[in-house]
Amino acid sequence: MEKKFVELSNNKEIVVASNNMGKIKEVQEILNEYKILSLKDVGIDIDVDEDKDTFEGNAIKKAETIAKELGGRLCLTDDSGIEIDYLDGFPGVFTKRWKAGSDRDRNLEIIKKLEGVPKEKRKIKFITAIAVSDGFNTVCKCGVLDGIVSLEPRGVNGFGFDEIFELPDGRTLAELSPIEKNEVSARRVALEMVKEEIEKN
Repeated sequence: MEKKFVELSNNKEIVVASNNMGKIKEVQEILNEYKILSLKDVGIDIDVDEDKDTFEGNAIKKAETIAKELGGRLCLTDDSGIEIDYLDGFPGVFTKRWKAGSDRDRNLEIIKKLEGVPKEKRKIKFITAIAVSDGFNTVCKCGVLDGIVSLEPRGVNGFGFDEIFELPDGRTLAELSPIEKNEVSARRVALEMVKEEIEKN
């Protein structure tokens, strides 16, 4: 789901729909020709209902809604989650809300769902959709990271599903350093594609 991206690169400020400083720093590193602002910086607090059936749909809805609230200023949003092949893409867009409790509770439940499933059938994708909009013109790109669901949680450096997302080298995302994780992250891939689209236009 993508809309025509028209002259958005003329505006050199982008509001990131987050107050997560780590995320904002990553955006600033990649979109380094832009001044990156948080929602707090622009003085708004808005919660957009994520009711679409794709990551792209949710990211686009949030970007367009918040950009209009900001009077047409550029807004960057993301929606991300995991899809497990053996479970027919579960949990997908419900990654953050399919089960009450902690990240560890959800991770252990996923491991339980895959009990006895061999390694070659434990494929998992981490998907991040990044959207940038001025409220009317929008671009959305997706980054994907492939791995497998580990047999048990491992690592202390991550959050969410990082501790059960095992990479081809055998380490989970939570066993990587922050620098290593940024180098392979689906968010970085999506941000790089958004940057390319902005520059192309």
